[in-house]
Amino acid sequence: MSSANNMNLTLKVWRQKNAQTAGKFVTYKADGISPDMSFLEMLDVVNESLVHKGEDPIYFDHDCREGICGMCSLYINGHPHGPKRAITTCQLHMRSFHDGQTITIEPWRAAPFPVIKDLAVDRSAFDRIQQAGGYVSVNTGGVPDANEIAIPKVIADEAFNSATCIGCGACVAACKNASAMLFVSAKVSQLGMLPQGQPERYRRVQSMVAQMDEEGFGNCTNTRACEAECPKEITLTNIGRMNNDFFSAKLFRQEELHEQSQGE
Repeated sequence: MSSANNMNLTLKVWRQKNAQTAGKFVTYKADGISPDMSFLEMLDVVNESLVHKGEDPIYFDHDCREGICGMCSLYINGHPHGPKRAITTCQLHMRSFHDGQTITIEPWRAAPFPVIKDLAVDRSAFDRIQQAGGYVSVNTGGVPDANEIAIPKVIADEAFNSATCIGCGACVAACKNASAMLFVSAKVSQLGMLPQGQPERYRRVQSMVAQMDEEGFGNCTNTRACEAECPKEITLTNIGRMNNDFFSAKLFRQEELHEQSQGE
């Protein structure tokens, strides 16, 4: 695309040294931006300019740049991952904006996600929730026969859809209560719907919900903002499934789980 189609943009970027210091918005000019650039490539260009001028570059998370890792956690013009649905920030292209536009870029806003620097936040709370129960420890046996259908397709599809969660935290950023219910429910469903996940099904949901609460995430109020902003389109069905398992565990499995934990 010719330079005549390039855009000149104004960026309002949140700059913050660390979680202990106050942050503020700083305005930058991004000139000569090609519509074919990804959003992260645009930030790379801006950072090159800042470094050339001897200024501190904008700190932001990124890794695969293929919509898989979930690292590119930017809050852009009031939306996690920007204005387009079902994509991550690294999949967002500058043709989604127009010449002369002002773009506001912030980090995820949630107490359990403290700012590391500028636009990057610490999402290790998600790791601790996963470590609390997001695994299968039973022996899954050998390779099944090729013609064996061990899991009904509808169940396998649901488990796979839940497994597409990349743990980016957009659901938390979108929720007014900073709830992590969509993330946790996706991880619970991913394992709890499969035969290999059944032995730990009820212990898993109680452990992961308890860790979620300990991390300080808020409660779900069913506004569906998390579902609307999720780049992998994880649905609220997962939350309903998790709640069912959680209350079933509380009613029928609490004593059993307590006895098991005492014996370990």
